[in-house]
Amino acid sequence: MEVSIRIGANPIGWSNDDLLSLGGATPLEVCLAEAKEAGFEGMELGHKFPRNASALKAVLGRFGLDLVSGWYSAELLRRPPQEELAVLKTHLDLLKAMGCRVLVFAETSNAIHGDRGSPLDQRPVLGKGEWQDFGRRVTAVGDAVLAQGLRLVYHHHMGTIVQSEPDIDAFMAATGPSVHLLLDTGHATFAGADPAALARRHRARISHFHAKDVRPEVMARAKAERLSFLDAVIAGVFTVPGDGCIDYPAVLAELAGYTGWAVVEAEQDPEKANPLAYARMGYANLRRYLAGAKLL
Repeated sequence: MEVSIRIGANPIGWSNDDLLSLGGATPLEVCLAEAKEAGFEGMELGHKFPRNASALKAVLGRFGLDLVSGWYSAELLRRPPQEELAVLKTHLDLLKAMGCRVLVFAETSNAIHGDRGSPLDQRPVLGKGEWQDFGRRVTAVGDAVLAQGLRLVYHHHMGTIVQSEPDIDAFMAATGPSVHLLLDTGHATFAGADPAALARRHRARISHFHAKDVRPEVMARAKAERLSFLDAVIAGVFTVPGDGCIDYPAVLAELAGYTGWAVVEAEQDPEKANPLAYARMGYANLRRYLAGAKLL
């Protein structure tokens, strides 16, 4: 019987994409070798990966890994869908050539998650009257992406316009059926949302899953001290599944029938959190949770 869920990883446990100094000296080959050793079947893209399909297939193939997908930073608040699609084309073509089924998509034109000088309470917000137009733009891109064989999965993210539970609900209400949700348990929890409730409410349109956990004491400190997103990461707000406060059995109970990738994605400072040790822990815990939910 074909396995309907595969467990992948994101390279930000080894090398951070928003703060290049975190894991900056770690070679890509170390990341891939350790991911394979931990048990993962695939990897999402990071800044150290080649962006040529033949070169990417070669390096991933050396370690027996597939490409899960890759993040795309959109600017739909600043440009119309046709311009966005023109910018997206190279990235989308790479994902298509690699056999990916989803495109990880997030609006970043006014985001602050990469700015250490901006506390998270200064993140951008959309007014009630702005969601419809934004949703229309994302749906236009989603329709075009789906016509090319991939599903746009939107990544709600700290420091962006789609962060909180009301944001996610408003976004889903404003977008059409071509647009699905990437449910990220860590970002949801850090934003004050209930990931199990989100899974229950939006189950029919969840097509990608990021499994990261949250250290509640660091989350409380980040909010009390008005830390930036990156400073919260450095402080250790995120960890791998089973090492924080998230009730994974409750979340996964709401994802009955889910197929696709479940990705361990927990950006940490590799000097404080050994990437291989946490990769092994995250893989083992997520596999156990998935099996318990009868998703494996």
